Amino acid sequence: MLESLHVKNLALIDEAEVLFGEGLNILTGETGAGKSIIIGSINLALGAKADRELIRTGAEYALVELVFLVEEAAQKKAIEALELPLEDDRVILQRKIMENRSVCKVCGETVTARQLKQLAEILIDIHGQHEHQSLLKNARQMEILDAYAGGGLAEKKAALRDIYRQYREAGRELSENETDEETRKKECALAEFECAEIEEASLTVGEDDELEKTYQKMNNARKIEEAAAGAHALCGYENDGAGSAIGRALREIRSVSAYDETLQEYEKQLLDIDSLLNDYNRGMAAYLAGLAFDGAAYEQTEARLNLINRLKAKYGSSVEEILAYQTKARETIEKYRDYDAYRENLSAQVEKLRKKALLLCKDISQIREESARTLSGQMRQALLDLNFEQAAFEIRVEGDEETMGENGCDQVCFLLSTNPGEPLRELSQTASGGELSRIMLALKTVLADKDDIETLIFDEIDTGISGRTAWKVSEKMGILGKNHQLICITHLPQIAAMADTHFVIEKQVAEGRSLTGIRELSQEESVKELARMLGGDSVTEAALQNAQEMKVLAGKTKQY
Repeated sequence: MLESLHVKNLALIDEAEVLFGEGLNILTGETGAGKSIIIGSINLALGAKADRELIRTGAEYALVELVFLVEEAAQKKAIEALELPLEDDRVILQRKIMENRSVCKVCGETVTARQLKQLAEILIDIHGQHEHQSLLKNARQMEILDAYAGGGLAEKKAALRDIYRQYREAGRELSENETDEETRKKECALAEFECAEIEEASLTVGEDDELEKTYQKMNNARKIEEAAAGAHALCGYENDGAGSAIGRALREIRSVSAYDETLQEYEKQLLDIDSLLNDYNRGMAAYLAGLAFDGAAYEQTEARLNLINRLKAKYGSSVEEILAYQTKARETIEKYRDYDAYRENLSAQVEKLRKKALLLCKDISQIREESARTLSGQMRQALLDLNFEQAAFEIRVEGDEETMGENGCDQVCFLLSTNPGEPLRELSQTASGGELSRIMLALKTVLADKDDIETLIFDEIDTGISGRTAWKVSEKMGILGKNHQLICITHLPQIAAMADTHFVIEKQVAEGRSLTGIRELSQEESVKELARMLGGDSVTEAALQNAQEMKVLAGKTKQY
């Protein structure tokens, strides 16, 4: 649920904060008051393209902040999958827009605009005129039907995606390996040479790293010997080395330690140091004794490294990659030595995968057809409730094996007839803007129980409707608001009357500048706003009485 919206320095808004409620939140206001800025600010916070022209004149930046309460387990799981934070079951989205860039944050952590958009898809569903128009596209219609069909279809589609990709890959391999005999002989000979060259080297994984360390040690043998000998001399028991100094110090302490227990402790420490130094000197002496430079071993190591580096230049940047190349070369040899059998096996594999994919497509089509019949029936009732009294609605699912893809073989089309006797036609041929908005509302109502997204925003839901149809839309939104949070901008009093929480957006002039503000209305103020919407500039007693009656009627409707 969207708990709050905070906007600062955005367009006509100096600073505004809105605390949204549960159920149906209605936003009204006179034309030009800035209603679109409110929805626009929410879109900005959710990752929409930011224009620096939106920054209020004179301000250094614009800021939008949204706070969502997340209680649904499915939403929490989806947010965790994006590796985004939650604070006390809340997601705090913040977008700061500056002259040359914008900064997006989630609970204080900087994120990309892309991450914000992914998060938005989990938290909120925004429907405006563009979304209504998307209903005209068959791809969107398939998405809606598939969402209605639910988990069973989703599992089949996931299985099909896996099989179809294997089928495409096998088909690509088959088409790319249509070579003539002369080419096959050349490629086979090259693979045999490469394979033999790598095999002759008898490579071992990690060998190059060990050889490099040994080579570096041999290359710096003189420097190592001089440094080790110097360190041994400085710590030894001759020529005033550290060992000699420790021995003298030990003798001095030992001569008086019997007189003081504290000195006895220091004597023990010096004995430990002397013992450690003895161990060190013996070890270093043994190390120096084994430092004899072996010229033959040096040349052998250098030659081996040169061989491996030549192979790396040809076959890969590591021994692992070289061995992988060898494996691939062996596969090429096997393929071309019995090319006909290879092609036959690959063709059989392609056909096997194709049949498996088509079986899944058949299952998917069956689920879609069954879901289409059920959804069509529910949509007819939902459209009837929205004053499509004579409307016929049908979802057509047509399959064609030749068009098989990751989503199956089907084409989905929504068909509508709004007048008796008229044939069913595609939405693009029959539905007006107002009808599309009602069809979208009907779909959201039918899909409400299958939708994990709690917050829905409707912008321009009342396009092209009035009168009795407006009441029907209002009733439907009241029903949808029982299980979802709705935020709706409207120009119609019939819809505004159904509000659980009513906000008014107002534009004022202060100190010579226009300011847009938003505030929540009391019950009495809501009635006055409805009266203004009914009667225009002059609010009459008749308009007030009509507005009060609308609120009462809306209240009774919501009780059912």
